[in-house]
Amino acid sequence: MHEPPDPDLDATDGDDVPAPEPVLRLALPKGRILDEAEVLFRRAGIDLAPIRARSRRLVHDLDGPDGPLRVYIVRDADVPTYVEHGAADCGIAGRDVLEEQGLDLYEPLDLGIGRCRLSVAEPEARPVDERGSLHLRIATKFPNLTRRHLEARGVVAEVIKLYGSIELGPLTGLADRIVDLVSSGETLRQNHLREVETLMEVSARLVVNRASLKVRRAAVDAL
Repeated sequence: MHEPPDPDLDATDGDDVPAPEPVLRLALPKGRILDEAEVLFRRAGIDLAPIRARSRRLVHDLDGPDGPLRVYIVRDADVPTYVEHGAADCGIAGRDVLEEQGLDLYEPLDLGIGRCRLSVAEPEARPVDERGSLHLRIATKFPNLTRRHLEARGVVAEVIKLYGSIELGPLTGLADRIVDLVSSGETLRQNHLREVETLMEVSARLVVNRASLKVRRAAVDAL
């Protein structure tokens, strides 16, 4: 004979059981932006030190002044994807990544960190004559931004997508120019390259999933 469940053991019975507090999910990029973001979060009452202490972990649950946070540590280029698809409510991403990918995200705040510039550079010893070059090749991690820049200037060129060591492109003859992020310019100087033109100034922004902005508005505003 089936016996009814014991009400003292049924944790889901009744109206007295509080609903679990929702966790705001935040995607943060590895590297320099995370280093600089730590200072901002500390001023906001959120300690990112546990992330440093457990550097190999990708998911971190933290206590914030306005509620719990779940932090995902991802590649910088993946932050907008996690946020747009709702795997994270918010994230921090550079303007370069956001404009390259062109995803549908809300950008309420420029954090003013991770400052650099996206620039065109070429070998010091082989300056490019755009009008005389029959087949100009440009290596970059940012093909969409590069193509838009070229189209705006009326320059025809082949854009070659690379994933790292962009400066090596002109040194090996793969490309005539590069489009890459520049901070101090020391890497360019070490490889005998010079800046020709700046496409945009770059800094990191807070980005928010548009659905999360509606259903988690209080938590997002608090952050």
